[in-house]
Amino acid sequence: MAAATAPPYVPAHGLLAHRTAVVTAAAGSGIGGATARRLLEEGAAAVVLGDAHERRLKEAEQSLAAQFGAARVAALPCDVTQEPAVQALLQLATDRYGRLDILVNNAGLGGTAELAEMTDEQWSKVLDVTLNGTFRCTRAALRIMREQPTGGVIVNNASVIGWRAQRGQAHYAAAKAGVMALTRCAALEAADFSVRINAVAPSLAMHANLAKVTSAELLDELTTREAFGRCAEPWEVANVIAFLASDYSSYMTGETISVSSQRA
Repeated sequence: MAAATAPPYVPAHGLLAHRTAVVTAAAGSGIGGATARRLLEEGAAAVVLGDAHERRLKEAEQSLAAQFGAARVAALPCDVTQEPAVQALLQLATDRYGRLDILVNNAGLGGTAELAEMTDEQWSKVLDVTLNGTFRCTRAALRIMREQPTGGVIVNNASVIGWRAQRGQAHYAAAKAGVMALTRCAALEAADFSVRINAVAPSLAMHANLAKVTSAELLDELTTREAFGRCAEPWEVANVIAFLASDYSSYMTGETISVSSQRA
């Protein structure tokens, strides 16, 4: 089957007017960067960007500030494996903008290693960024949002690999399955404070950084599993994140939405 082309970019509908959001791993051309842009397009009053890559973070901040205005964009380097960095990122949102309405937990770390050859360091690093980082950010956001009369929304980035098996991905699959379970359990607790927590589970969203760390052969093989014959564009995943962050999903919590065209 010939690869299909991506659909036209979807125009904004003002879904997130007056909201303040934090997006982790928001630098670069991937889902985080696309999400930050989409939230601003949807009318968010401000978006605070976090990322461990300081140069790319600065470039992202400058690009978005040039398009949407410097007052609506802030950034702070953030390694989600470090609790002080997580605290500082969310504190920036509340100090500068007075509130935190949306948190998008996008930070994650992959890698490929057969389980019998995997080191403790490889396992622990992927789990610490992908699962523990989501936990740290969610915990910090809940402590803020529960004090707000209007609550808030948290959207986690999981993956279809949390459901399916793939060689060499035991650590990443375990971490993403953990994000799904964390989403379900935290959502029940957060409902007491009018906070909703959901997740997206993309299959394959193509961007420059992914191409650098994955072989062309594997990407071609994974693409053949997609019903549309192509990878998702990062903005297509960002659209679903924006939906989950908006009032259109007001009765959804604890859910993981597959953003995937894979055949069952």
